[in-house]
Amino acid sequence: MQSVKEVVQSLVDDHLVDSEKIGTSIYFWSFPSKAKNAQKRKFLDLQTELEECAKKLKKTEDSIAVESANRVECEERTQLLLMFHDLEKKEERLKKEMQKYRDSDPEYISQLKTECRDLKMAINRWTENIFTLKSYIKNTFHIDNATIEQSFNIPADLDYME
Repeated sequence: MQSVKEVVQSLVDDHLVDSEKIGTSIYFWSFPSKAKNAQKRKFLDLQTELEECAKKLKKTEDSIAVESANRVECEERTQLLLMFHDLEKKEERLKKEMQKYRDSDPEYISQLKTECRDLKMAINRWTENIFTLKSYIKNTFHIDNATIEQSFNIPADLDYME
């Protein structure tokens, strides 16, 4: 009885079911048209919002076109654009130069050491998994190690990384 009350209350909270207290009783109801009307209203709201966004986009594009057409070429702007392009080229050149010296960067070396440690741990984990699987096969099916290694292409010198 309690779970039915909880379910009905959650439906009321989600506005899927309506309720009204009449006298000492509480009546619950739901009309299929209510959900349909709510969806239709939401659809219309979203459609209106889409139209407003399209109008705003068109207005912004028109504003950009007008401003671009009205732009007056001046010597200062031309010089600033040239300086901007020169600085972009300089930045690119400096980035390439930094790439050359990246091997000496302490942070990069630390990152490489961390990655190597993580990779060694992963290798050892998989090696342990292989040894566990070999042991299981050996004990379950009574097959010797050489046959298992040959069947699964496992190197005979497989061992943990130090």
